[in-house]
Amino acid sequence: MTRIEDAVQLFEDGYVCSQAVFAAFSEDFGLSKEQALKIGACFGSGMRKAEVCGACTGALMVLGLKYGEDKPQSNEMCKRLLDDFESENGSYICRDLLDCDISTEKGVGYARENNLFSEICPKMVESAARILEELI
Repeated sequence: MTRIEDAVQLFEDGYVCSQAVFAAFSEDFGLSKEQALKIGACFGSGMRKAEVCGACTGALMVLGLKYGEDKPQSNEMCKRLLDDFESENGSYICRDLLDCDISTEKGVGYARENNLFSEICPKMVESAARILEELI
């Protein structure tokens, strides 16, 4: 299984988007999958505020593991990841990607009723993981 497939599978297994992407890549950089799942837990759903997509924040954490000591390189990789994700998906903001605000009960209900968590979110996890794969 590739890291991209692993990320999508983790998401489909019930982990949030940030956990899925971060954990799929973490072991390559000396962090166990279990540790990554814990660290990534609070970044899903745009940090529970429908802000930056959790799949992107998971990918950014991986970039931090790889490039964190090199500030110019880490800044460049962060910019490239977000720019590429936005170019591919139209935004990197969760509420824009889902066209609803899942920081509210009404937004979560809308997302569930319209299968957004099962139709849109896995695509965002795959997109972030694929872009990350290209950057590392």
